[in-house]
Order: sequence, then structure tokens, then C-alpha cells
Amino acid sequence: MQYVVTAMDFTDQEALSRRMENRELHLAGIKKMITEGTFLSGGAILDSERRMVGSTVHVAFDTREALDHWISNDPYTLGKVWSQIDIKEIKLVPVDQFK
Repeated sequence: MQYVVTAMDFTDQEALSRRMENRELHLAGIKKMITEGTFLSGGAILDSERRMVGSTVHVAFDTREALDHWISNDPYTLGKVWSQIDIKEIKLVPVDQFK
């Protein structure tokens, strides 16, 4: 199943610092997910001043439980970066078929 996950960061004074402190571990996990085929696309959400204030990702997991496990164990969750997380099941256009 494919999902879009939109996760907004906390908005306190230290929110961006926590994001930056956890960023390398988060990206290492994303790199592993790319290898496994579970990370499809994604990146940071920027505010009007181009500061990172959230994340959006397209992912594929066999079960909702597997998705929840990833979110629960991601450094951005454990490091109190993500505050509000919205998850929706989706079906992405298979862009390879249009090349």
C-alpha cells in the first residue's frame, strides 16, 4: 500500500535545532528505505522564509502496522521534531509507464 505522510514540526523556539540535531539519523533511515523500496519520494516543507517546518513523504509498506512502526521509530518522532502527523492511503501514478 502507498501512503502520503505529512508531518508538521513543533513550533517552539528549539524546533529547528531539534530537526537539525536529528537530520543525519533521519536521512540515514531514508537512505535505507530507498534501498528497501519503501521510500518513494519526499522532502522538507518550507515556510515563507524557506525554513524547514515539516516533511512530506510518499512511502510504500505492506501493512499500516509497518508504516506506523517506521513513524514511531524515526529519529524525527523520537527527537520531538514532528508534532502533527497526517497519513492518507494513496495510489501514485506509475511514472515509468509514461516514459
